[in-house]
Amino acid sequence: MRAFVLQSGKPRRRTLFAGCISRSILGPPACFVCVGTGAGLCTLRISSRAQLPLRFMKKGFYTIIAAQFISSLADNALLIAAIALLSVIRSAAWVTPLLQIFFTVSYVLLAPFVGAFADALQKRHVMFISNALKASGCMMIAGVHPMIAYGVVGFGAAAYSPAKYGILTELLPAEKLVKANAWVESATVLSTIVGTMVGGALISKFADKFVAHAHLPLIRSSADLAMFAVMLTYAIAAAINIFIPDTGARYPNRLSEPTKLVSDFYHCFNVLWADKLAQIALWVTTLMWGGAVTMQLLVLKWANVNRGLSLSKAAVMQGVTGLGIAVGAAAAAALIPLRRSLSVLPVGILTGAVAIAMAFYNKNLFPAGAGIHVGSYVAPVYIVLAYPLMILLGGLSGFFIVPMNAILQHRGATLLSAGHSIAVQNFNQNLAVLMMLGAYALLLTAKMPAQWIIVVFGVFITFMMWLAKRRSVADERTSNMHALLEE
Repeated sequence: MRAFVLQSGKPRRRTLFAGCISRSILGPPACFVCVGTGAGLCTLRISSRAQLPLRFMKKGFYTIIAAQFISSLADNALLIAAIALLSVIRSAAWVTPLLQIFFTVSYVLLAPFVGAFADALQKRHVMFISNALKASGCMMIAGVHPMIAYGVVGFGAAAYSPAKYGILTELLPAEKLVKANAWVESATVLSTIVGTMVGGALISKFADKFVAHAHLPLIRSSADLAMFAVMLTYAIAAAINIFIPDTGARYPNRLSEPTKLVSDFYHCFNVLWADKLAQIALWVTTLMWGGAVTMQLLVLKWANVNRGLSLSKAAVMQGVTGLGIAVGAAAAAALIPLRRSLSVLPVGILTGAVAIAMAFYNKNLFPAGAGIHVGSYVAPVYIVLAYPLMILLGGLSGFFIVPMNAILQHRGATLLSAGHSIAVQNFNQNLAVLMMLGAYALLLTAKMPAQWIIVVFGVFITFMMWLAKRRSVADERTSNMHALLEE
């Protein structure tokens, strides 16, 4: 950082102003803050990363959060609607994980290019285009097979992710990234709760009765109604993206060099995996993300098999898990600064253990008819007591993932560009999703009970998290990991 002394033009007046100078070739903008010090002087501090006061960028930051909330809400409602459509066309059980595979494959195939795409345009424009593409993916309502249309939505989501996270590194200094991630994750989790519940409500018996009496064009079932509502929600998210301010960051447009992009992506991939700090964060977030997406489908099946809930009611159970993630993310933001992010690694091990315990929870553990009476309504005790277990699982996940994401964003922005580092992160995480969903589909084909599928995934995640913890301890003996966090 360099300091300069300039004349402010008005003696004895305290002033505060800030701005950014775009540097299209050298990378992110140079940002400055000038504070009057009296006697007509002010100190101008310049750095290559945004060092602006939080109040200066609050408006833009919360617009990003609002856009993320609406877009993620639609993502979660869409999953429930798409699964309902598969039920309408009487697809086999193993087709459900294929739905997520078609969505996820875009993240893997487009990984070398979406980072460059996010860097080539202003990230607010990338987010607008991505949400518009997601809205077009809701063409399922016109009779396109859910897997194909869901793949189109995945294409938009793959382009959206680097812009969503990359804009944070342009807007905020490193010390704000944990709290910023907590905001993003909390908004995402809240949208998961609302989205899954809205999706469940839109495919409920009440929605079926509404569709039967309304005689709406192109809407033949509650699943079609849900799809139309999701399309409108994506359109709202795209509209909000228009109001995100320009951060001033500019990068070279490299989309005209696709072969070089692949080569550069391979280089970025190696850089992140070679860095001892980024390696650990990439390892555990890849595991957690792959496990979380697979568990999202497993929870729906577990709620149906172990607790006899319909898809609509199981969606509510999935939303409860999101409540725990929000609490865990908020706790991480309050308690875990960036320099202590590695201290949450044992939480990843505990998360896997809780998932294993969840597999053995079912209604047969309680006396038949046992419930909690509220007036004339009786809530089955096995349902009521399942909620704390799901909240605990979500809370551990949220507390773990927020600091790990902050490490990756910080190291990625330090070693590479924001867009490229996040594209590498998405590639690894979604490759894990494809592998775990593929394994899930094979286990369903082999008729393995949902309970034991959860055990298999829980044991695998717990073991790999334990290995990551051991590797981190070994690295700390040879490297100053805390110094890397403060670079």
